[in-house]
Amino acid sequence: MNDEILTIIDSIEREKGIPKDVLFEAIESAYLSAARKILGKHTTDITVAIDRKTGKIKVTSGGKKVESGEFGRIAAQTAKQVIIQKIREAEREIIFDDYHKRIGGIVTGSAHRFERGNIIVDLGKTEAILPRSQQCPNERYKQGDRIRAYVLEVTKTNRGPQIILSRSSVTFVKKLFELEVPEITEGIVEIKCISREAGERTKMAVYSKDEKVDPVGACVGMRGNRVKDIVRELHGEKIDIVRWNADTTEYLRAALSPAEISKVKIDKEKKSIEVIVKNDQLSIAIGKHGQNVRLASKLIGWELDIRSAEEKKEEKPKEKAEKKIEKNLEKKNEKTKAIKIVDGVGKKAQEMLLVAGFDTLEKIVTLSVDDLTKLDGIGKKTAEKIINFAKEKTKSDKKEPKGNKK
Repeated sequence: MNDEILTIIDSIEREKGIPKDVLFEAIESAYLSAARKILGKHTTDITVAIDRKTGKIKVTSGGKKVESGEFGRIAAQTAKQVIIQKIREAEREIIFDDYHKRIGGIVTGSAHRFERGNIIVDLGKTEAILPRSQQCPNERYKQGDRIRAYVLEVTKTNRGPQIILSRSSVTFVKKLFELEVPEITEGIVEIKCISREAGERTKMAVYSKDEKVDPVGACVGMRGNRVKDIVRELHGEKIDIVRWNADTTEYLRAALSPAEISKVKIDKEKKSIEVIVKNDQLSIAIGKHGQNVRLASKLIGWELDIRSAEEKKEEKPKEKAEKKIEKNLEKKNEKTKAIKIVDGVGKKAQEMLLVAGFDTLEKIVTLSVDDLTKLDGIGKKTAEKIINFAKEKTKSDKKEPKGNKK
């Protein structure tokens, strides 16, 4: 029996990776539970000890040795159940500790089964979940297919450790480059920022701490081998690698590539940039469904407004007209202000008067009701009110002295 216990413990340690001490403690706990059942709940000072070298089990109660034969069938069954439970607990703890250390890293497994859109991935010693929300839209898997993914989260549950994987995370792309590019691992090349639309396109800004090392070239590799391997892993997702620059304008030019920029207007307060491009570059700058400009905006952290030179040219006359009307409306001339306070004269009627050139009371008093009703938005009653008010106001202004006489 003693030799059998030692053999079982050695076997479990090799196959399951569970330390011997954990197993010895599990068996001691099992025999202690069995002893309490046999000897009664009120029995005190029960101890169980197993010799680590011989495997001999010693049970004592009240300082007296209890022969193992007294346990019988019930003792053996209880010991077996507790041993199995302890082994499972130890296995779960080992798996949890192992994969908790791997959070932020990459693991490889195979598609085992599919549950409500989620993929259960077989990692060998345990299973992980690749949720639908963490999958790339363009990827499809069959049972047994190899899956490489980023370890997003590891938590403890009643059923054991739950491992959540991700392939859509921005960090997944970053980790792939760290594994593929030695210069990144060595700290020579730094990934400054990544923006990604999983399954479609990724933009990555890189910087080199060594002037002799080209950061973009290091990530692309000889004949593009490094980036090709990553694109293959991402099932054809496009990857744009650009050089990071402290100068916002230069960084923007790289981020919006392959489009060519003509002019930029930076608003630091709103943290927005107006980008002017040639007419033939507009669709390239915006990208398919606005993808290029969205990714570039996320990459540099600024809001982007892209317009063609033709659109900008068309806007100028319109802007001038709007500014002219606004300027006229904001004139501080008292006679113009008088028009604003006439009862029944709304904003639209006021604008029509100013645009038509009737911006003073002197001009208005020379008009007839018919003249004013020809303007859009001014009816007969409104016209009469405006003319009467203008006549009364100009008459009272003439009576007022221009200055104090001594």
